[in-house]
Amino acid sequence: QVQLVEAGGGLVQAGGSLRLSCVLSGRTFSSYAMGWFRQAPGKEREFVASISRSGSSTDYTHSVKGRFTISRDNAKNTVYLQMNSLKPEDTAVYYCAAAYFSSTTVPGSYDYWGQGTQVTVSS
Repeated sequence: QVQLVEAGGGLVQAGGSLRLSCVLSGRTFSSYAMGWFRQAPGKEREFVASISRSGSSTDYTHSVKGRFTISRDNAKNTVYLQMNSLKPEDTAVYYCAAAYFSSTTVPGSYDYWGQGTQVTVSS
């Protein structure tokens, strides 16, 4: 059974930091590119960041560049999203996702999804 389990969400003041983590089980982690997406109330799910299977290549949506960092530890089957200088507009449910072999910015191209973790940034 394939599972993606996120952790690390919470309530933080603007300017603060959070680190999200996501563990993949049931599949060979190093075979999957990983992505983070988010969905705010009343909005569509949007791409945040992705990382290649080896971790050598990353991609970010413009609004988080310079503030968020995606990384992975293949020995721990875990992908991380370090979020710094958080803004109220970052408030959303954050989802991790796994895409076999290579990643894109398109949600439909991902094979597996986590249940989501809430991030709330107060002003």
